[in-house]
Amino acid sequence: MSSASDYIRSFGMSGFLITDDLKKIEERYYLELGHLSQSLSVAPAEYYPQFEQTIRVDADIMSKYYELLYCLENSIRKLISETLRENVGANWWDSGKIPDKIVQEVSDRIRKEVDNGITRRSEKEIDYTTFGELSVIITSNWDLFGTIFSSRRAVERVMSSLNLLRGPIAHCCPLSEDEVDRLILTVKDWFRIIG
Repeated sequence: MSSASDYIRSFGMSGFLITDDLKKIEERYYLELGHLSQSLSVAPAEYYPQFEQTIRVDADIMSKYYELLYCLENSIRKLISETLRENVGANWWDSGKIPDKIVQEVSDRIRKEVDNGITRRSEKEIDYTTFGELSVIITSNWDLFGTIFSSRRAVERVMSSLNLLRGPIAHCCPLSEDEVDRLILTVKDWFRIIG
């Protein structure tokens, strides 16, 4: 004989399996069936039903590349910050190790946000830098970064490629299949040049 707790356990497991099947259907057909609470699932289709499904599908595909770029860019910033902090000290940004042109560009970006009354994206100046500027910071401090990377020229090439690939992703344009391949290879190149 089954006890009441067995029935409850069976009911819970059935609910879990149904939820899992619904999630697979949602992912396969780019749908939001509404079976999860809003705090667990953020579905653009639910908030923006006026957008065409093809645009939502493209957004979903591109979100994966945005996530990859977001992780990479922020890990590079962290690597630079930690390396300079360890070698120069807590005030590394103002130590003269950052080229004046980059310091000025970052200051201008911060000022623009403040003047437009929007919340600053970060309290850290490095969060206002581009891939190109991050490359310059690394190469202009090669005495500190030369032990981390296998080649100065490789850093410049990979960062230049990342800067170009960032454009379509940041400006909401789909990547062609070739550029997806190039992005994946460039990310692999980045990890390959770290000694």
